[in-house]
Amino acid sequence: MSTTVELYYHESDARDGAEERTTNQQDATPLVILHGLFGSADNWRSHIKSWSRTRRVIAVDLRNHGRSPHVAGMSYPEQAADVIALLDRLAIERCDLLGHSMGGKVAMQVALEAPERLRSLLVADIAPVAYGHGHDDIFAAFEAVRDARPASRKEADTVMAQHVDTPAIRQFLATNLVRLDDGAMGWRVGLDHIAAGYPQIVEAPHGQGPIELPALLLWGSRSNYVQSEGLATMREHFPALEDDSLEAGHWLHAERASEFQQAVVAFLDRVARA
Repeated sequence: MSTTVELYYHESDARDGAEERTTNQQDATPLVILHGLFGSADNWRSHIKSWSRTRRVIAVDLRNHGRSPHVAGMSYPEQAADVIALLDRLAIERCDLLGHSMGGKVAMQVALEAPERLRSLLVADIAPVAYGHGHDDIFAAFEAVRDARPASRKEADTVMAQHVDTPAIRQFLATNLVRLDDGAMGWRVGLDHIAAGYPQIVEAPHGQGPIELPALLLWGSRSNYVQSEGLATMREHFPALEDDSLEAGHWLHAERASEFQQAVVAFLDRVARA
């Protein structure tokens, strides 16, 4: 197993939601957010602004994503160790941990390994099961852009369109584009490490429950990531699980942002009152 890496994180600004905090009770337990595959902390800025009205919010770039280091190894124990090391660095004894997709599996791994570090677990559209390989077109798009070295985002989109038909997916992938030193557009993800570690990414988290921890699973009714078998396995690991669906696909937190935010706040309020 590789050593832990020092993850980049974005924390809610002290001014975020300052006016609302004068009338709303502040929840002292931080909310930590873990993005999915090819995502980053930047994808959660609108949610951070909303949730920071009543709590401290920290969004994390997982290894090989965003501004975090590029290193070999994408197993869930390795990624969970990175997150636990970040909690230690920030002197956070317990947090509410929210993860989407791959980040949801990382969050589950933290819960399975170190439940004492969590007050609650929140998972968005993923189950603790192994999935089939399904990102070949996306890897092809990444590699095509890397080879083409486009001069603009528009050119990069044209290259990606040869492999990915859906504009919304290309737009999501384009959040990882940065201007390189030589002026070409390139990726800020550790593409080779992610590709090498992809068999680990599609695996289930390691470890068995039951873990007696308040847990919430939000899933998209038009997504195929959470099926009855996966939901049953989630309940085996986390018997106190609550679950709810939103009329959305896999990126339910983007498609139904307001409903997603409200569902998270309602759950955290219930946990805080328990």
